[in-house]
Amino acid sequence: MSRSTAEIVREYGPFPGADSVHGVTYDGQNVWFAAGDKLRAFDPASGKTLRSIDVAAHAGTAFDGQHLFQLAEDRIQKIDLKTGRVLATIPAPGRGGDSGLTWAEGTLWVGQYRDRKIHQVDPQTGAILRTIETNRFVTGITWIDGELWHGTWEGDESDLRRVDPDTGEVLERLEMPPGVGVSGLESDGGDQFFCGGGSSGKVRTVRRPRRGSAAGSGSEIPAASPSK
Repeated sequence: MSRSTAEIVREYGPFPGADSVHGVTYDGQNVWFAAGDKLRAFDPASGKTLRSIDVAAHAGTAFDGQHLFQLAEDRIQKIDLKTGRVLATIPAPGRGGDSGLTWAEGTLWVGQYRDRKIHQVDPQTGAILRTIETNRFVTGITWIDGELWHGTWEGDESDLRRVDPDTGEVLERLEMPPGVGVSGLESDGGDQFFCGGGSSGKVRTVRRPRRGSAAGSGSEIPAASPSK
C-alpha cells in the first residue's frame, strides 16, 4: 500500500450562511456542496458563490451530467439542475446512515458511514446492485480513471483512500493534516479532488497522485466480479 501526505492545493470558504459542508460534487464548471438546508454552488476559479437551491442536503451529493442527486436523511433526491425542482426520490440503502454519493457509468454509488460499506445502487429504484466492504468509516466517494476513492474521518484522523473495487483492499492513502477532515469527496475529472471540510465550513482541493499511464474517462469503471 502506498502512503503519503495529502497535498492541499487550495481552500474555499467558510461561506456566508453555511455552517457546514457535507457532500460535494462538480458539474464540470461549478462545485456544489450540501449545506444542510441548501445546495450551494461556487466557481472554483474565483471562489465566488453563484447560486443555491432550497432542498434538504444532509450528506452526499452527485451529478450525472444533467441532474443533481442529494442524500437527505433516508432518501436520495433527483434534482433538476436548472430549476432546482425535485424530480424523483428513491430510498437510500442505509436508511439514514448514508454518507457519500457519486455517479459513475450509469449508477449511483452510496457510502454507509458507520457500516463501512459502499453500495452500487440503481438510480431508478434504489435497488442495491453490489456492495464493497471497507475497513474504515466511509465519508465521500468518487471514481476517476477506473479508480475508486473514498474519504474517511474518525476522531482527529482523516484521509483519502484508493481501494480495490472488488475486494475493498486499500491500495493507497493520502493522509490529511491532523484536525482536517474530509466529509465529502469528488474528482474534478483530472488531477484534483474537491473535499468537503465538515464543520469547518470549507471546501479544499487535494492533488491526486500522478499515474504513469492514467487514461480513460473520469468515471470509467473496470469490469467487476459478481456482487458479493
